[in-house]
Amino acid sequence: MALKKLMLLCLFALAAGTALAQRSIVEIDRVVAVVNEEVITALEVRARLAQAVAQLSARGTPLPAQSVLERQVLERLINDRVQLQFAKEVQIRIDDAMLEQSLQRIAEQNRLSTAQLRQEVEKEGIAWDRFREDIRTEMTIGRLREREVDARIAIPEGELDNFLASQAAGGNASAEEVLVLHILLRVPERASPDQLLRVRGRAEAALEQLNRGDDFAKVAASYSDAQDALSGASLGWRAADRLPTLYAEQVAQMKPGALSPILRSPAGFHIIKFVERRSMGADQKVQQTHVRHILIRTSEVISDAEARRRLLGLRERIVNGADFAELARLNSADLTASKGGDLGWVYPGDTVPEFENAFNTLQPGDVSEPVQTQFGWHLIQVLERRVAEVSADRRRMAARAALRERKSDEAYQDWLRQLRDRAYVEYKSDDR
Repeated sequence: MALKKLMLLCLFALAAGTALAQRSIVEIDRVVAVVNEEVITALEVRARLAQAVAQLSARGTPLPAQSVLERQVLERLINDRVQLQFAKEVQIRIDDAMLEQSLQRIAEQNRLSTAQLRQEVEKEGIAWDRFREDIRTEMTIGRLREREVDARIAIPEGELDNFLASQAAGGNASAEEVLVLHILLRVPERASPDQLLRVRGRAEAALEQLNRGDDFAKVAASYSDAQDALSGASLGWRAADRLPTLYAEQVAQMKPGALSPILRSPAGFHIIKFVERRSMGADQKVQQTHVRHILIRTSEVISDAEARRRLLGLRERIVNGADFAELARLNSADLTASKGGDLGWVYPGDTVPEFENAFNTLQPGDVSEPVQTQFGWHLIQVLERRVAEVSADRRRMAARAALRERKSDEAYQDWLRQLRDRAYVEYKSDDR
């Protein structure tokens, strides 16, 4: 009988211990939100929170209350998850080869090797695998934005003519750059009057803090729904004519250092701070690059891995003295193959970003590693560079690019709002 009691006690203790262990696991990593059919866990929030704190601290930005920052981080994760889910639906995928290529570019831009970049990332307390997946997420969302937003922006010729005329009348506004910080409080597409009042109230609270002298980046981290809310809230230096129309019109009336009133757009409520302006110089000159390439397109027969392997073989032959033009004529799937892959003199913006970013890192005579774009895989060689006058056609192209960039921000915010409104989001955290 005593043995039986002892066994029962042991079983009870084991069950109790298992229950406690399960309870502690739930407490360590519980579900905090459901986004469509996927969950976001407390562990994910904590990892992203640590990155946000590191970013803000590195910029010297005073930190908001942890509960506020956690809420903002969760909203960023929800927005990312909604976009990644849609990217999967439309079959946008960043494979490991593309990711490694991007990491190599990041390292080169910081004058580091990939191994040194990893050391720097881990020195900041960020796990390398986590960093890689964050870069993959950024790349995926960037591709999605290009496909769903940027590619659908139309610039009518009449609008382009008016824009060029206003540039001429204004003394070429594109020769001036401005630095603007912003806060966006997003409003649902079919917001009720009560929802509008609540969001407007948050905008007023943010503006009150700013007028009191609080740090703009801190207030943005506490209130803004923009993607850059946790990274300084800056639009970066931009030509004045490339700002979203709402911002450009407001900045034209402001002095450096000034805050705007609360602004309204279809996306929601905005507050901007005009930091400063600087001259870009009025000379109509730009750097051109003479480039040639070899393109291998992927297909059901040629995989990404096979295309990359072929180009690595060709690159080795070129480095050892083989003629680039001859190999391009024999191997390139591009229409320029008959010309030895020669693209001629290209201006900034003539090629897709991945291609341009790659050749911008090369010195004349250098041959790139295999580079992937939407067209396939490339080997790129820079032949020479020069500074040239900008023709009337080029000024028109630049004006079209400025209008496209101006419209892109507005269109993306509107598209993201609609995507988020269509998603099923359920909060599971204790404070909701």
